[in-house]
Amino acid sequence: MSEQIEGRNAVLEAFRSGKCVDKLFILDGCQDGPVRTIAREARKKDTIINYVAKERLDQLSETGAHQGVIAQVAAYEYASVEDILAKAREKGEDPFIFILDNIEDPHNLGAIIRTANLAGAHGVIIPKRRAVGLTSTVAKTSAGALNYTPVAKVTNLGHTIDELKEQGMWFVCADMGGETMYNLNLTGPIGVVIGNEGEGVSRLIREKCDFVASIPMKGDIDSLNASVAAGVLGYEIVRQRLQKK
Repeated sequence: MSEQIEGRNAVLEAFRSGKCVDKLFILDGCQDGPVRTIAREARKKDTIINYVAKERLDQLSETGAHQGVIAQVAAYEYASVEDILAKAREKGEDPFIFILDNIEDPHNLGAIIRTANLAGAHGVIIPKRRAVGLTSTVAKTSAGALNYTPVAKVTNLGHTIDELKEQGMWFVCADMGGETMYNLNLTGPIGVVIGNEGEGVSRLIREKCDFVASIPMKGDIDSLNASVAAGVLGYEIVRQRLQKK
């Protein structure tokens, strides 16, 4: 599936045919009928709309004929959070979910989905805003894992964590100021929260976590790449689950 759709008719058709549009870019100040119709369709579908300068559209454009609108379409269908929980129930396992707090690099997202699949996680949850969606680069980096690991996109990560807590889940985030991960009991229904590449886990999300786990660091720099941190902490959960069995 094409990752980017340009031009008014093509973008309107994408919305009307039910394609999952991650982001819509509209020329700032453009208020004519067709563009208003596209914006209305986008709001119906709860798509994020960015009003941008012509230079930004020209920069994004692959065809040079964007007519003031560019839609970025998900390369894969999104699942729901309920689909992820259903997968855990089907397998008769405690839910094990990766929650990504504003991961922006598609290579990191793809690598985390690949790790989640191999670690036996039931799915990945990402936020709608300020984060990369399921682009074709993500699909490629996941090395096929996207076909098996459901990814849900939610409007509010904090609310989603609260709802999952009500269903008995615990949450652990990777952060340097925490308790060494080997000293924590990470068995049972768990969500692993991985923060943004530059800023880590946001304060609001960190405060919702039951555990803050630090990964022991022996080197001269102070942090791991987000997808590596997801792998290290994810596999400590795998180890504890296997030991418990």
